[in-house]
Amino acid sequence: MLDKKMSRLITKEGFKKLQDELEERKGEIRQEIAQAIKEAKEQGDLSENAEYSEAKRQQGENETRVAELEMLIKSSQIVKHNNSAKEIQMGSIVKVKLNGSEMEFQIVGSNEADPGNFRISNESPMGKAFMEKKKGDKVEVDTPSGKAKYTILDVK
Repeated sequence: MLDKKMSRLITKEGFKKLQDELEERKGEIRQEIAQAIKEAKEQGDLSENAEYSEAKRQQGENETRVAELEMLIKSSQIVKHNNSAKEIQMGSIVKVKLNGSEMEFQIVGSNEADPGNFRISNESPMGKAFMEKKKGDKVEVDTPSGKAKYTILDVK
């Protein structure tokens, strides 16, 4: 078991996404870059070969991302979401009301956060404010434009 201070909390779906990206980068993407380097080498003088330089740059970026993904996977701890839990936790889908409007978002790990798609980090001010709250609770979140007052309508 990983030390909680050293591990990143992640949902099962987020962990699978990291594994899928790693597999693609180690397989298909590495092969495409190797082929591009091979073709560029066949063109002759490498010192003035833009295609070769670009392929090597892509190779470096890909290998950096592979190392990053391997570190993320190694240091991640999958949080098991309890669908019957009444309290908000990692993986919960939360339906709220704010100023008469309703919205729904999911609480996820920091590396899965995507506010534009309503995936809120458990480490964000909003995520922290909602953790362990229940249906019917009122939650205040400090925002740049002042306090936002949410009412929790449902937790899944």
